[in-house]
Formats: sequence, structure tokens, C-alpha cells
Amino acid sequence: MSRCRPIAIRTLFDVLAIIASLFQIGAAQTVASNTAPSQGQPPQVINHAAAPATIEKTDAALARAKSLLQDGKVAEAELRVRRYLKEHANSADGHFLLGYALFRKIQADASGVQMDSSAAAARDGQPKEETAKASLAEYTEGAKYHDPTAFDLKVVALDYVLLKDYPDADKWLTKSLAWNPEDTEGWYYLGRTKYNENRFEEAIQAFQQCLKMDPASLRAEYNLGLSYQGLGRTEDAATAFRTAIAWQEHKLNQDSEPFIDLGSLLLDKNQPQEALPYLLQAVAISPQEYRSHEQLGRAYEHLDQLKKAQTEFEKAVALAPQYSRLHYVLGQVYRKEGLSEKAKLEFDRSSTLRRDSPSEGH
Repeated sequence: MSRCRPIAIRTLFDVLAIIASLFQIGAAQTVASNTAPSQGQPPQVINHAAAPATIEKTDAALARAKSLLQDGKVAEAELRVRRYLKEHANSADGHFLLGYALFRKIQADASGVQMDSSAAAARDGQPKEETAKASLAEYTEGAKYHDPTAFDLKVVALDYVLLKDYPDADKWLTKSLAWNPEDTEGWYYLGRTKYNENRFEEAIQAFQQCLKMDPASLRAEYNLGLSYQGLGRTEDAATAFRTAIAWQEHKLNQDSEPFIDLGSLLLDKNQPQEALPYLLQAVAISPQEYRSHEQLGRAYEHLDQLKKAQTEFEKAVALAPQYSRLHYVLGQVYRKEGLSEKAKLEFDRSSTLRRDSPSEGH
């Protein structure tokens, strides 16, 4: 079985996109709870907030708070719900709504922030992980008085995704889909979770189910390719990546991901000349995506165009300075160019980052 490609940053980008999509869903629809579980409670710890469950009684205070959330006035909504819960501590809807307010706080604070987790803190100075734990604690408290829905469990699962606790994410997504097997996005998220667990066969099944329900799902198609690649089925992977690229041929706003994926695959097969046009296109589409520059730098290095490789690796480092491997590969290029002092600085920086973040792995 081939080694799984690094995906930590992509996963976090996915979660931010999920946060936005869940807010849209939460504002637009109400999830029924007729299929509440007879056993199994939501996890007792960790991340993002859950969307509010059905408000069984129209309550002016909660309705107003929900309206404020939909208008993006997160702090005011949170304050109103906290006041409400002082007098209605057993209100499931109150706890769910407070959890959702905290969820929205994380979304608001993450907007426009680079993917350095140390920088993504709540406005009150509280790290997003702590805000997330508080959010899920409210969801768990609310679950004492009101059974969760399939949608609730999907959000719980995404909380675990953000914490990189993929087994628990898998558990709750599987439960959510058992209650609502028509949830196309749920199948996509399950595929991503299975992929992160290196359970590639199961990831393929989830992505295929997503594509069966949504044949035009670009994300599902190129993630299907990644799962094939995880199994070493490189030809199937390349076909999926090329399919995803073809689907957006005439789109103005393209997704650079399948271009990066195919370019990287071709580099792994020692075909840098074939990889080059895909990676150049990836950079053109997403100039602020560090992986585009990293893979393009790899291609130039393979082609012995060291000055161009240096430029691309320098751009990658500038965009994601917290990743040790980027400093290391830049140091290697500097050393090949005879720039010993610059190489030493990058190697030292890489070593420091590995020491300070031994679990980075990327």
C-alpha cells in the first residue's frame, strides 16, 4: 500500500468550507428529530458547535438570537442566549443555540486567517480549540434534554475532524448517515474521514456513493482519485484527476486541487515534464496555495532548473512558514546552488520546527 499524501492543510480548509456550508444549511432548513437514537450519546469532548435543533416552542429570545446569528452578529447572539440560559438551564434549544453561536464565533475568527492554528484564536483571546470544546459541551448538555438529529451528529463528527480524531468522526458520520442516507455531503465527509484513517477502500465506497447521488461533485471525484492513489492504483487515480480537470474546463473559477494532485502523481512517477503544465495551471488558479508552489518547485528541481525551483520553494515557505519540510527542501536547493549559509539557515529552521512540533509530519 502506498503512503498517504500529506493532507493536514487541505483538511482544515475543508472544515472551514464545511463551517460555511453548515451555516447556510442551518439558516435555511430545520432538521426533524423523529429518528432520534435510542442509545448512544454525542461525544463528551471537543470541537466545533452544533447547529440549533428544532425550536419546539417559539420563544422570542431564542428566535431573536437565531436571527442575529443569521445576520452575522455572533457576539450579540451569544450574549442573548447566555442570558436566556440563566433562567432556562434545562432548555435543549438554548444549549444547542449557544453551541451554534460558539461555532459561528470560530467561523468568524477563521475567516481570512492563514492556516497557522496558533493565529486562529477567538476575538476574546481564547484559542479556537477551547471555544470549540465549549461549543460541543453546550451541545452535549442540550442532548440531555433533547435527542440529537442526523444533522447534529454530522456536526459532532466534523468537530472531531478538526481535532484530527478521525475514528470518532467516522463513528458519528456513520451514525448520521444511517439515519439520513440521502445526505450527499455526509457521504463526502465520510469519504474524507476514511481517507484520513488510511481506510482507502471504504473511502472509495463513500465517494462513489456521493457521486451516485451528485454525479457532478468535483470534490468527490478528485478525492476518489486520492483514495485510488492511496491504494497504489495510480492509473485509476490519474483518470479521476483528469476527469475532475475536464469537468471545469470552461469554468471561470476553477479548483486547483486536481491539477496539484495530477502534477504530484506525475512527479512521483518521475515524469516532471508532463507534470509541469498542470502545476503551472495550479499556480495560476491558486497563487496563494502553498502546495501549488511546492509541487511546481519539485518539478523544476527534477528538471534541474534550480533557480526556478528556488523561487517556488521560497514562495511556498512565505505562504506556510510553519511547515518544516518546506524549509528543508528549500535548504536542499540552496545547497545545490552553493549557497551554504542560506542552506544552513533553512536546515536549522526545519530542525527547530520539527523539534517544536514533532507531530507535524508534513
